[in-house]
Parts: sequence; structure tokens; C-alpha cells
Amino acid sequence: MLPVLDPWRACAAAADVSLAAGASDEALRHRRASRLASLFSAAAAGSALYRRVFAGRDPTRIGLEALPVAHKKELMRDFKSWVADPALDLGRLRGFVADRANIAEPWLGRYMVWESSGSTGEPGIFVQDAAAMAVYDALEALRRPVLQPLQRWLDPWGLTERVAFVGATGGHFASTVSVERLRRLQPGLADRLRGFSFLQPIDALVAQLNAFRPTVLATYPSAAVLLAQERRCGRLKVPLQEIWTGGEGFSRTRRAFVRNAFECPVANSYGASEFLSLAFECSLGVLHLNSDWAILEPVDAHGAAVPPGRPGTTTLLTNLANHVQPLIRYDLGDRVTLLASRCACGSRLPAIEVEGRDDDTLVFRGASGAPPVKIVPLAVSTVLEEEAGLFDFQLVQQGPGELLLRTGRSGADTQAALEKASRVLRDFLAAQGAVGVRIRCRVGESGCCGRSGKTRRVVSSLR
Repeated sequence: MLPVLDPWRACAAAADVSLAAGASDEALRHRRASRLASLFSAAAAGSALYRRVFAGRDPTRIGLEALPVAHKKELMRDFKSWVADPALDLGRLRGFVADRANIAEPWLGRYMVWESSGSTGEPGIFVQDAAAMAVYDALEALRRPVLQPLQRWLDPWGLTERVAFVGATGGHFASTVSVERLRRLQPGLADRLRGFSFLQPIDALVAQLNAFRPTVLATYPSAAVLLAQERRCGRLKVPLQEIWTGGEGFSRTRRAFVRNAFECPVANSYGASEFLSLAFECSLGVLHLNSDWAILEPVDAHGAAVPPGRPGTTTLLTNLANHVQPLIRYDLGDRVTLLASRCACGSRLPAIEVEGRDDDTLVFRGASGAPPVKIVPLAVSTVLEEEAGLFDFQLVQQGPGELLLRTGRSGADTQAALEKASRVLRDFLAAQGAVGVRIRCRVGESGCCGRSGKTRRVVSSLR
């Protein structure tokens, strides 16, 4: 069965996103207010949880700030009451995403499903209907900056592009599902858009990329840096014209290193499992929030709004596109700053800064005579989550062959889970070529937080 796509909704969303790009401040405010009222009405009508929240109040007249903050753990625990379609059963959905063969398959013929990585210690399941997918598709297609204007003019449909996505290709993550969905909706892309797993040894990944010869690379900043090092060493030989990154912090120094290594422009974006396309960069490299479809509220530790120009302790998301699984003042866990001044590019969409995840790449000794083995942090997290079922953890590299795996939880079951995770991780590292790695486990010991406000999951003292 083909993935979810409603051609009429897709055309309508594309037209609206296109018009909103040149809309006035007042027109953008009107769009947000109208969509917020529609979301509240749909939530009050379809979600038992939000019927309780709105009880005795008119959902079309209440202000957003009057509603409670929502947290992933509580929402997932009360999933049946949260969602607006009683056919959405959490147990069956978890079984669905446990099967890799279901990636990009429509659930019940009408929903796209993906899972979050559990970076806050709690994995989530997120369901999108045709209306939400139409909005995400329009934002992805129309709000990305044109990095190569001449190339786009000569090839407006991207027929000469070969796009490589490097990530966790074996899980139902939003990026992986999106890539496979595009391949299935547009058969002509099947040979020109391909996913490559970063869970394999780097020499195997480099060989696959060299054989595919992509012109566009989409990946995470840590993986982009690792591939740039391979490019500098002469092992990676790909004719890249553009690089798209997201999902992690990307310092100016690391970004410049990647750009210079591949001699092509680099653009970063901001998205989440809860809203696929939150912000894209303009021509000046500034992130602009898609505020016609998403509301972000940076707040302090007490939940009070912080003024523009100051980062919040966390950020609350309200998704105006998804009425099936209402996300209203949802604690996203990221630290976002709404900039006080308008961007010089002229866009009326708010300019933001995001302090993304800042986990470290791990470096180990290779076999005798072999180069060091480098493992990107998201690959480690994926292995521990997908293969060991461990979500609340911090992994610390304390020496060239020394790792500490710890969790804030305690008890005999937790100790057993950590020991299983250490065996899984040791096998993975050995398959990557890392030799003599020792892993110690500790329970009841929480990890430190990074700049993003989330616990740093992969940390190297050798950084």
C-alpha cells in the first residue's frame, strides 16, 4: 500500500505555505489564531484528555497560556485518552514499529507512524494523518533555502540530483520514514534517493557512498564531520553539491570544516519527531520558525515565559497541523531563543537560535596498524535503544578503551538491563573494529546536562 498522501490537501497546503512566505505580520497572526482555535475545538471534541482540560470552558475563547504544560511521559501513559481516534492503540502501534518491514507503511491505511529516539529517557510514538503530512511536505519543499541557484535554474525538478541520507535506517524514526515514503511515492526517485546506515563500520559506509556518488548529503552534524574527515584523508570521493544537516548542535568551526572539506554549501534545519519541519535557514544562515504552523514558547524552570533574546530552560511546542494526536504546550526539552530583532533577510517569520544536542563522537583504538575507530553519538544511542531497549542512560568515555555506562534508575532489574546493554554495545564496537574496550556499569547515578538542557547521552572526557 502506498504511504499517506492526499493530493488535494497537498496542493492546498503548498499554496498556503507559498502565500504565507510573503504575508504581513497581521496575516500570520490571523493564521495562527484561526488554526489554534481549530486545534482546540478538535482536541475538545475528539480527545478524552482534552475534554477534561476544556471542561466548562469555550475552547475557541481560551488563551494558549491558560492551558497546562504537557509532558511526553504522562501523555504516553494516557495514550488512549490523549489521541482523537479510538482506533489508535498504543500496544498495536508499538508492535507495528517493532517490525522494520513496516517503515513508511500506512497504519490503518490512513496514518504515518514514527517513533522518537527517547533522548529524554522516554520513547514516543507519533501518528500523522494526511492533513499533517500535507503541511510537512509543503514546508519541506517550499521553505528550504536554494543553496545552488544556478543549478536549481538549470534543473528545477532535481532530475540530476542523487541524495544520500546517512542515519539510523533500520528504525521508524521520522527522517527514515520520510525518506522511504518519498521513495515509494515517487518511483523515479528510488535510484536517486537512498538511505545509508551509520551503524556500519566507517570504511563500509565510505565504500557505499563512493559507489552511489551522491550530489546531496543529508545527515546529522556529527556524521557530517566524520565524513568530512574521510574526505580530507582522500578515502571519501563523492561530488557533493549540497549538504543538509539537523538534529544536533553545529558549531561554526565544525560547520566550516565540513564546508571546506567538501567545497560546497551547508545548511542546517530544526525539526523534531513532534513536528517534522520546525525551522529552516535563510540565505544569511539564520533559522526561521514556521510560526504559521507551529508555536514555540521558551519558558524558565518555573514554566514562565522568557522575553525575546533570552534562552528558556525548555521550550513548549504547540503543533497546529496535527489534530489526531494533539500536542498543546508540549515540553519539547530543547533550549530555544526567540530573537528580539527581525532578520536582515526580510522574512517575517521569527528568527530563532537552538541549542541542539552536543554529544561527543567516541574514538577507540583499532586493530594493530589500523586507524582509530570513530563512532558518532547517534549510532551509539540507536544501538542501546533498539538492540538493548535502554533509554535512560549516559555513556562516558573515560579513556581510549574505557567506557562508563550509567543510569539514574536503580534496582536489580536496572542492573540486569545495564549489563545486557553493555554486552550489546561491546559486540557493536567490536564489529566496528574497536578492540579491547572495557565497559563498567553504574545504577542510581544520573548524567550531566548539556547546553540543550537535555542530559548528554554520549560524553567523551578525551574531547
